[in-house]
Amino acid sequence: MAFISLVMIFPVVFTLFLSFTEWFGSARTPPKFVGLDNFVQLFQDERFLLATGRTILLTAGAVTAQTIIGVGLAVLLHRQFVVRGLVRSIVLLPMIATPVAIALIWRLMFHPQLGILNDILTRIGFAPSDWLADPNLALLLVGVVDTWEWAPLIALITLAGLTALPEDPFEAASIDGANGWQKFWHVTLPMVRPIVVVAVVFRLIESLKTFDVIFVMTQGGPGFQTETLNIYAYNVAFQYQRLGYSAALLIVFFLLVLLISSSMMKLRRPKEK
Repeated sequence: MAFISLVMIFPVVFTLFLSFTEWFGSARTPPKFVGLDNFVQLFQDERFLLATGRTILLTAGAVTAQTIIGVGLAVLLHRQFVVRGLVRSIVLLPMIATPVAIALIWRLMFHPQLGILNDILTRIGFAPSDWLADPNLALLLVGVVDTWEWAPLIALITLAGLTALPEDPFEAASIDGANGWQKFWHVTLPMVRPIVVVAVVFRLIESLKTFDVIFVMTQGGPGFQTETLNIYAYNVAFQYQRLGYSAALLIVFFLLVLLISSSMMKLRRPKEK
C-alpha cells in the first residue's frame, strides 16, 4: 500500500502543486507561486480550447466506431463456424502489438512516396494523396488507426459477456417467433449492455489519453490539426519549458477524464423505476 501510494498519489499531488506555480524546470530558479493564474489563462488560451475540442471529437468518434465494430465482431465470433479459433486470433492481433509499432507501420503506409496506399491509388488511376499532411484528413486518419487497433478489445470483452449469457431467453424468443435482429436488439443487447459499458469506459479513458499514436504519426500536425490535450501539455512542458502551465493543463484534463468516465458508469445499470 505504501508503494502504491508513493507511485500514484505523489505524482498527482506534485502536479497539483505545480499547477499553482510558474516554473521553467530550472534547479537554480525555484517554482514561483502564482495562485490560480494558470487556470485563468487556460480559458483564455485558444489553443487549449481547440485542443480540448479535438480531444473530445477524436475520442467520441473513435470510441463510437470501436463500440459498433467491436460488438458486431463479438456477435459474429460468438457463432459456430469452421476455423473460428483462427479467425478470433487474427481479429485480436492488432491490440497485441505496441501502439508505437502500430503507428510506425501506418505512418509508412500513409507515406506520400513510399506508402502502399498511394501505390494502390496510382495503380487504379487516381492521384496520390499526402495523407497525414492534409489538415482535413489527419485527425480522421488518427481515429481510423486507433479504431483499427482497439476495436478488438471491445470485441474481446463483449465476447466474454456473450459466452456467459443463459440460453433460456433466446429459446423463449425463438418460440415467440423473433427473428435474428429482434433477438439481438431485444435480448442480446440489453443483457450484455453492462459488459459493453465497462468496455466503453475503458476505451474512453484510454482514448482520451492517447499520446503515442498521435506523437509518432503526426506530432500534433499538420499545424495543430491533431494536437490533443495530451500533445499540447507535452509541448508546453518540454518545448516551451512552462511546467506550471502544463501541470494546470493536466489537472483540467484529469477532471475531464473523471467527469466523462463517471457519467458513463451511470449507464452500466438500468435506471430504477
